[in-house]
Amino acid sequence: MTLSGLLRSTVLAATGCATLAACSGTSTTTASEQQIVVDKATIAVQDLFANTTATSRSQQLLAQAKAVMVCPSVLNMSFGLGGSGGRCVLMSRDARGSWSDPAFYRLSTGSLGIQAGVQSSEMIFFIMSQRGIQALLDSQFKFDATASASFATIGTGAESSTAGARNTDIYAAQKAQGLYAGLSLGGSKLTVDSGANKAYYNQTVGPEDVIVTMRVNNPSADPLRRMMMNVAKLPTASTAHATAATAPASQTATTDVDPVGSSPYPSNYDASRPYSTQTRGVQSSSLAPVH
Repeated sequence: MTLSGLLRSTVLAATGCATLAACSGTSTTTASEQQIVVDKATIAVQDLFANTTATSRSQQLLAQAKAVMVCPSVLNMSFGLGGSGGRCVLMSRDARGSWSDPAFYRLSTGSLGIQAGVQSSEMIFFIMSQRGIQALLDSQFKFDATASASFATIGTGAESSTAGARNTDIYAAQKAQGLYAGLSLGGSKLTVDSGANKAYYNQTVGPEDVIVTMRVNNPSADPLRRMMMNVAKLPTASTAHATAATAPASQTATTDVDPVGSSPYPSNYDASRPYSTQTRGVQSSSLAPVH
């Protein structure tokens, strides 16, 4: 079995409680539980960008995005009263093309209808503007007519879709059972998971401390950050005009990284053990108490 397969099996076996907690709105509070989310996000990023090229819609959005949010396992449950929930991580890109550590969020929604079934999907949000980032820094962001940022969803033709206007702040795509699928964000909410952020960084921090000032760091998130670097494709001559504004950052981010499919974990990584138990401790700067 490949390293990716072993890691996937290990992570999935340990995530049942975490997924159910996300759907119920209960916040887990240990760093190891949040590491499961980070490891799943690493796998999801690899999967979401597998087989993409520089001309793929997802790659074009990634080249221009100021931040991304990855929801590695959104569990949709529909038994008369439907609903969905999942853990998400938000990461921003600095001027040099490097990615921040993850800030933790929860995605939740509800729906009514005669439905039946359970499905797990991967979701990714491309945050294209500072306004989009600022909207997500609030404690709760709701996808509705009153949202402080514009958003658009990418349907089944994700790789060729032109959904949304050029000034759209947030794009969202969903991948289920290996294929991109349509989604509806109406009524969905993204809520900052303060307990998860505190547990993972061993102090009280908000998303701005993680993705804006980047004042905290957990080395256990390094594989996720490397994977984000790995999946980016250099633009070809035919697409250079579409990403001219971000070309220096894209080149910086992909000059010395491995192609999609290579493992971001060290060669001596033991897939049967959580990555967090094989790294040094959390590194973080000391912040003033939050009153």
